[in-house]
Amino acid sequence: MSDRRLELIREKVTAGERLSFDDGLALEASTDLFALGEMATMVRRRKNGDLAYYNVNTHINPTNVCVYKCDFCAFRADLNDERAYVMSDDEIRRRATEAAGRGATELHIVGGLHHKLPFSWYVDVVRWVKQAAPQIHVKAWTAVEVEWFCKISKKPTREVLQDLIEAGLGSIPGGGAEIFHPEVREEICGAKASTETWLNVHRTAHQLGLHSNATMLYGHIDKPKHRIDHMIRLRELQDETGGFQTFIPLAFHPDNSRMSEIPKPSGVMDLKTMAISRLMLDNFPHIKAYWVMLGLKTAQVALAFGADDLDGTVVHEKIYHEAGAETPQEMSVADIQRLILEAGYQPVERDTLYHRVERSGSDWSVHERITTGSLPVLAS
Repeated sequence: MSDRRLELIREKVTAGERLSFDDGLALEASTDLFALGEMATMVRRRKNGDLAYYNVNTHINPTNVCVYKCDFCAFRADLNDERAYVMSDDEIRRRATEAAGRGATELHIVGGLHHKLPFSWYVDVVRWVKQAAPQIHVKAWTAVEVEWFCKISKKPTREVLQDLIEAGLGSIPGGGAEIFHPEVREEICGAKASTETWLNVHRTAHQLGLHSNATMLYGHIDKPKHRIDHMIRLRELQDETGGFQTFIPLAFHPDNSRMSEIPKPSGVMDLKTMAISRLMLDNFPHIKAYWVMLGLKTAQVALAFGADDLDGTVVHEKIYHEAGAETPQEMSVADIQRLILEAGYQPVERDTLYHRVERSGSDWSVHERITTGSLPVLAS
């Protein structure tokens, strides 16, 4: 890309103007990584100042049995596989109680699509958690899972979400987006929820007052045009609803999958994708560097490439560790704060909805929504 083209994009970023699809392709073609980081940092500071967020959270993956066989997934198991499991209600309650005892403000719940379990079981998972730890926010069930619930319950999306909200659902994670473009989606996960279905689940969730996150799995067979297309589709839905909180670029991990011959994304690709995400998604309050997938060092550097969130303590994560993630199973608050401070930013503990969390000993309380990066009120 010519220096002049990069300068024109820089002028648009400085003026707060929206970047086009062609601008995104130009950024993908650029080899000036530091220029991308500089522009992304400009936007990041405009939205969130010198704050960098983290939360205290725990993961629950209630089952790994899954009816779908996505090529990139190393987590799923067949019903009769020796690796197959289904957590009991006692195990789930115990995990929730344990999380509350550790001071967690969030339980992140995703898993497989078990074809022998009814929709009521997935509703009960949320209910069991809230009964055991009513103060904890439940972020559960991706759009792919919600679409599966619609199939097995024969209920429309809105009714399924309302049932989950009644049980205690607080928000929806962003998983299952993978890559929206049909050239890629049909190749790596064609059997599961379509792009239109994924977007509609989040649209409906936003209309019901739920916030959600969004993801993109990159670094496999995707090309620049697929990634930019993905971001623009998310940007268009955010224009419509305002309900997305965070975008999380997820680095592909090939180990133990049917795509194991593909190498992991490079550090340059990780940082470039982070920066381009911040530049293209001008209406997303936050960009997350998910340390579990990026690795601690790359996630820390990503704070200088547009990211303003490192996720959290992430206890008991299975999905990405099954795919070869070499990061720890959890990280302490002190370690997260150290990474943020070393990068030159101010660590702020948040809850799932980006309210500031204040702690006194073992007690914690949620205060007003952090003003930078705040979200609009959603339509009912």
